[in-house]
Amino acid sequence: MSVEEQIIEMGRRARSIAPRVAGLGAETRNRVLKAMAAALIDRRESILAANTGDCESAEASGLSDAMRDRLRLDRPRIEAMAEGLDRVADLHDPVGTELSVVRRPNGLVIRKVRVPLGVVAVIYESRPNVTADATAVCLKAGNAVILRGGSEASASNAAIFDAMAAAGGATGLPPDAMQFVRTTDRAAVGALLRMDESLDLVIPRGGESLIRAVTEQSRVPVLKHYKGVCHVYVDRAADLDMALAIALDAKCRRPGVCNAMETLLVHDAVADAFLPRLADAMAAEGVEIRGDERAVALLPGATPAAESDWFEEYLDLILAVRVVGDLQAAMDHIDHYGTRHSDVIVTADHDAARHFTSEVDSAAVYVNASCRFTDGAEFGLGAEIGISTDKLHARGPCGIDELTTYKYVIDGTGQVRG
Repeated sequence: MSVEEQIIEMGRRARSIAPRVAGLGAETRNRVLKAMAAALIDRRESILAANTGDCESAEASGLSDAMRDRLRLDRPRIEAMAEGLDRVADLHDPVGTELSVVRRPNGLVIRKVRVPLGVVAVIYESRPNVTADATAVCLKAGNAVILRGGSEASASNAAIFDAMAAAGGATGLPPDAMQFVRTTDRAAVGALLRMDESLDLVIPRGGESLIRAVTEQSRVPVLKHYKGVCHVYVDRAADLDMALAIALDAKCRRPGVCNAMETLLVHDAVADAFLPRLADAMAAEGVEIRGDERAVALLPGATPAAESDWFEEYLDLILAVRVVGDLQAAMDHIDHYGTRHSDVIVTADHDAARHFTSEVDSAAVYVNASCRFTDGAEFGLGAEIGISTDKLHARGPCGIDELTTYKYVIDGTGQVRG
């Protein structure tokens, strides 16, 4: 079969099996996920071997340091994947939850009940852990799932999928409930995006170019965020020690992820005291700083920022810094240049904090904490399927509830409308 025919067949099988997946009891779904978690640990050496090959190929091809960090697995990361599966298994069962009950004067009882979406396709780059996270969240929510990872992680993804699929099949998961697109031919993605009769949702996870391409081509609804230009604003009432710690965590700990800080905004009243300290700390971490005129004057080694820098998701040890006159100027900057992902205010002023949280229109808005917490596991979702900056259906880290919809179930006693 051609690539397109293979994908169409995968979609047909997923659509056919979806009712059975939805009908699995919570006990079965949880048993499957626990078995998959154990399988990742049991097969971690083979997974690491596959990942080593992917990493060597990535380095030879010139993949950036940030992207190679996303790709790299080690024992703690595999253990974290397994722990994520266990956490998802331990979550509440969303399927069948009653969201509301209305009793009408004519005796009808109308229940709004949470149900799976049906079939979800996940198209992703670089991160092999998405193979585990996406599968877990989709299955827990009663959905069939089709996975298509990036070519740079093909061996890692296949090793993770094979371990999980074997464990799932041995513990009651129906065949074709989880499927993996093994070809790296890009025609497979185009075929997936045209399958509006088989798929209910497509979730792209990766760089902005991937997400835009999926969104523009897809006939299927897409859950997305284009990029994460996250801001930290240091207010005039900020604890500067706290602000420095938050800035370092937000920028330096994992610069290649979407919840890392890309722009730092500093109130003019504390710029003289704060920015020289920031310069020393960021220099020690190897961070390149691009600033406005005031910031460059206070930050040794900084270079002038271009207009494009304020829009940039660097995913690297590069930071844009701007000095602002007041809280409103900071919020105006975020509104103009931000991507509605995650934004932070550091302040001891309660009124400033409430003003910031009420007016900054982002999926996650923080007071005195790092934006790096925008993550499904950190939000108590077990694992996440992605972080949405949309407003319809789902927003922010998306877990099991966001992969369900609802239907109305009406109980009567013979009522007719007439």
